[in-house]
Amino acid sequence: MTFEPEKLGQSRSDLAAALRDERKRAGKTQTWLAKRCNMSQTKISNIESGKITPTIVDVELILQTLNAHGSLASNILALARSANTEWQDHWNSRRRGLDKKQNELAGLESASTEFRYFLLSMVTGLLATPDYVRASIADVPGDQSKTIAKKLERQSVLYDSSKSFTFILTEQAVRWPLLPPLAMAMQLDRLASVSRIPNVRLGIIPLAGHISERPLNTFTVYDRRLATVETGTGAMIFRDHRDVTAYLNDFERYRQHALFGDDCRELLSEWAEAFTRQRK
Repeated sequence: MTFEPEKLGQSRSDLAAALRDERKRAGKTQTWLAKRCNMSQTKISNIESGKITPTIVDVELILQTLNAHGSLASNILALARSANTEWQDHWNSRRRGLDKKQNELAGLESASTEFRYFLLSMVTGLLATPDYVRASIADVPGDQSKTIAKKLERQSVLYDSSKSFTFILTEQAVRWPLLPPLAMAMQLDRLASVSRIPNVRLGIIPLAGHISERPLNTFTVYDRRLATVETGTGAMIFRDHRDVTAYLNDFERYRQHALFGDDCRELLSEWAEAFTRQRK
């Protein structure tokens, strides 16, 4: 299936109408369908009215129950796939204001309890010093003081003991010289400090030895329900369990190559010292 970014996340109403029409074509009631799909009638009603987006598994079950096959079923499944995928481009985010994006992320963090971050090329805002945060959005025109303040404010979620965080960073992400040497050394000290928070695991994949994995993107998985994948021009948001599971599996493979605890902090100390020597 080929995605058109502008249509992603915008097909919930089309999906709702298609499922409703297919049920009516089969001559069945919502109550009949709900009973045979082991769903509530309220859920079927909300799906058909577009109030909730069904998972692809839900849609497959509904189509199977209604004995829908062929191109019609394929088209409805394609709608379900698009409805469970969203595209957020950077230009639109910047027009709306990056502080609004920070509010969205804070909402996700509030509603989730288990976080997995794979950081391929940069340090994420939750781990960043104020200087690093400022440098990461330096190319965005206008006053970014609100965005910087909200990014730093979000860091308090790391100290919520009801939540757990695992960060995996590549050596490139850690050592990319976004800041002058001394400021980079301070950023690495910040990573070492965060790694000591009890509910935080921070690991680094060093550029040494043999690694058969081929990571392409930075991504975050929230619980087991949603994955966000960063690209050069925006972010894809996946809600279908198969997509989320795929990123969970990727994360587990990368985790096996990462160094945690004292081994991680030893690397950070070594690299921070190297940055400090550059200044001398």
